[in-house]
Amino acid sequence: MVESEHPDDGTRLFGFVAALRQAGLSVPIGSELLFVEALGQLCDGLLSVYWAGRATLTHDRRSIDVFDSVFSTWWLETGDERTTEAEQKPVTTAIDDDDCSSVDSVESQDDVESVLRFSRTETLRSRDFAALSEEERVEVDRLMEAMDLVGARRRSRRRRPSDSLGGRPDLRRTMRESLRTGGEPFRRRSQVRISVPRRVILLCDISGSMAEYSRSLVRFAHVAVADRSPVEVFTVGTRLTRLTRELATLDPDEALDRAAAAVPDWDGGTRLGESIQRFNEDWGVRGMARGAIVVILSDGWDRGDTDVLAQQMARLQRVAFRTVWVNPLKASEGYAPLAKGMAAALPFIDDFIEGHSLESLDELGRIVSSLGVRRPMQEMSR
Repeated sequence: MVESEHPDDGTRLFGFVAALRQAGLSVPIGSELLFVEALGQLCDGLLSVYWAGRATLTHDRRSIDVFDSVFSTWWLETGDERTTEAEQKPVTTAIDDDDCSSVDSVESQDDVESVLRFSRTETLRSRDFAALSEEERVEVDRLMEAMDLVGARRRSRRRRPSDSLGGRPDLRRTMRESLRTGGEPFRRRSQVRISVPRRVILLCDISGSMAEYSRSLVRFAHVAVADRSPVEVFTVGTRLTRLTRELATLDPDEALDRAAAAVPDWDGGTRLGESIQRFNEDWGVRGMARGAIVVILSDGWDRGDTDVLAQQMARLQRVAFRTVWVNPLKASEGYAPLAKGMAAALPFIDDFIEGHSLESLDELGRIVSSLGVRRPMQEMSR
């Protein structure tokens, strides 16, 4: 039984965390700050220290065993065992507040001082969309506005005038200007090909299994469309719905309301194969997906025929420049693409990435904007 007594001070708390790290427990700075925040919400006493630490600093059975052992030595036993360098070394945590112009100053001390700088923005960038509070979700939406989704550039068939002699001769301009010099083409004009971003196509799964992520992913799609990039957005569930026009407005709340009104199967079932088949037949193979970067945002759960999904993914891959699958569940510890829909689609995917946080969407932006190469299947399935 843990005795109820008041912990000495903040130095003892940070020394306890340092002892956990020395014992081999991985404790990120974010978890350390959550630990301190949790203590502020609980009553005084070692019982509060124990349960606040166990809830914020451990992540599996082994880490609980390490935590219990260090807790017993640090807080319940006496002697020199818990007097370590970490306890004697003052630690000051300075929290960077994005709404403030500067960080609160900390008093200088004679001893060596470790300053742990923590940014709320960086924490939110790594937070799972499913774990966000309403306040955090508003902040994440604000951060998402600064993101972009622009496809890798390709050479267009269109040409522009150029003064370089290395381009294709522009006979019309050359002859027209030669009229000023008595028909002598003193100035030779040329044309060069321009480069344009590839079209990006987002297929967002809005089925019930994606309920915790679909709102954030559609919000991300709105940012891409509102940025006037060549982006097309469709939702897939039990049917296919095109949302590009609904998301074209600059007001994010209005865009989400219009999207919700246009999608009849939101939070319904999942028939990925039939939805992608509809996309291929009505839009993709006819031209929209040719040379485009196709991004599928889905957890891979499918109640339809997986043979149809495999056939349509193969068909889509043949016309697309690149196929990317964004799966929020991939961030889960021990995840393996065993869902039948995910397993059927995996051989026809060029990139298989996470999609649970802002950091993972940043990674998606980097992949989409780079030419990239096809990855081996054994690497993508990790």
